[in-house]
Amino acid sequence: MIEPEQLRLRPVEPADEAFLLSVYASTRADEMQRVPWNAEQKESFVRMQFAAQQRHYAAENPRASHDVILLQGSPVGRIYVDRRLDSIHILDITVLPQHRNQGVGSHVLGRLLTEARQLEKPVTIYVESFNPSISLFERLGFRKEREKDFQFLLKWQAQH
Repeated sequence: MIEPEQLRLRPVEPADEAFLLSVYASTRADEMQRVPWNAEQKESFVRMQFAAQQRHYAAENPRASHDVILLQGSPVGRIYVDRRLDSIHILDITVLPQHRNQGVGSHVLGRLLTEARQLEKPVTIYVESFNPSISLFERLGFRKEREKDFQFLLKWQAQH
């Protein structure tokens, strides 16, 4: 397990594009193994979807922070957060597969929940119903607020 002081966030920089693409690609890896495309087709599809996701986040959440998660100075994931007037909404948190289940996500989310508690705001995130990270969010106190299609809106609220 990692120690909290080994983790920090830093704003995304233009030089992070290849890393961010690799983080995004890791979220589509299982899916890409099931399609009958060659490597070039898969890469093209993932690049196109990554660009679409970036455009969507920028258009829908222009004030959101986009940070790289660093473990002992090395990038291991990303977290995008929109700090709204009435809530803190996590657009995305992804840790590279080789760094999962070591406490990275728990520590990063724990810091965000501490911030939310101090600001007396709820934290929300949309998660696909088949995403294994749902159990992490539930352990941290998130509850299903809504279900739409194949997505859950999870919400954390500080207990008073």
